[in-house]
Amino acid sequence: MKDLAEIRKEIDQVDKKLLELFELRMGLSLDVADYKKQRGMPVYDAEREKTKLEKLREMSKNKENADAVSDLFTQIMLLSRRAQYGALKIYDDLGFTSVDKIQLEKTSKIAYYGETGSYTEQAMLEYFNKQGIGIPMNTFEEVMKALTIGQADYGVLPIENSSTGTLSDIFDLLAEYDNYILGEHVINIDHNLWGLPGANMKEIKRVYSHPQGLLQCSNFLKKYPMIEQLEGGSTASCARRVLQENDKTQAAIASKRAGETYGLELLQASIHNEEHNQTRFIVISSKRIYLSTAKRISICFVLPHRSGSLYHILSHFIHNNINLTRIESRPTKGKAFNYRFFVDFEGSLEDDQIKNTLYSIKEESLELKLLGSYVPV
Repeated sequence: MKDLAEIRKEIDQVDKKLLELFELRMGLSLDVADYKKQRGMPVYDAEREKTKLEKLREMSKNKENADAVSDLFTQIMLLSRRAQYGALKIYDDLGFTSVDKIQLEKTSKIAYYGETGSYTEQAMLEYFNKQGIGIPMNTFEEVMKALTIGQADYGVLPIENSSTGTLSDIFDLLAEYDNYILGEHVINIDHNLWGLPGANMKEIKRVYSHPQGLLQCSNFLKKYPMIEQLEGGSTASCARRVLQENDKTQAAIASKRAGETYGLELLQASIHNEEHNQTRFIVISSKRIYLSTAKRISICFVLPHRSGSLYHILSHFIHNNINLTRIESRPTKGKAFNYRFFVDFEGSLEDDQIKNTLYSIKEESLELKLLGSYVPV
């Protein structure tokens, strides 16, 4: 049996040779990139890489190493592509313009989901410091449409709750409409149960709220199995409904502000499941702009339906030293078992490594959309 020190010495010698060959290969890959650039050829050639990996697996003398060989050369080719993209600096113009601040006039119109007293209205008032004219909308999509047709300058929508997670509908709308995230705002959510003046818990037979409101108060509602849970519009609209229908057997889950706005009586305070219940809202615009201080980016992309596609894409974040803060998938409309991935990550659109990553993803995906760049809360 060989001595451990002797074995390690041999490994060091092999590693030295591997390093020399790796650097030689990386140099050749840059020559390939220059050749492709002059002839307008894409850097990424999926079929070429697939064929090469198959041949390398076949060349393995020890077939037990075939998977490891495939993994090794997959990484080498990923690093090679990253170097080629970086060296050629053929980044696309992203079409986004940096601004020092959001332009807001007294007459600026801001579309938001819900109505007076809604949490989204609260987020709008806080983010814009009570400037501009708020326009209430009945649905998330109406907010998107208002921006598209020029009815509003900005929009505010909820996108994530700390206890119930993301609102998948918002992701689908971001992919569908040409509107972009330029800011975000987080507020504390304090759900309360409201009824008509003079009502009490024993009389309540039905409770209305937004689906998220019902979910976030599920523990409280379980204590009253005889109360029917009914999904309404926004939490504020449900509070208004209780007032308008003037039925003491009905109640609404809504904010303190909504309950007081519609003159309701507080039946139970702070009924949400989580003590620290927060919702993140996004501020959107139809303009492709971002604040110069923005340090977070959101994108979505669709990948070819083949093994390793997502792995290849995520490698560009790894090799460019970019920190991902979120990744989610949503089914693409009209395509069974096909998915669109939504990714948030740290960085500035002005950084070369970000440009490298976005260009790489565009080259290797079926579809890429930059959803926006903004200052994280």
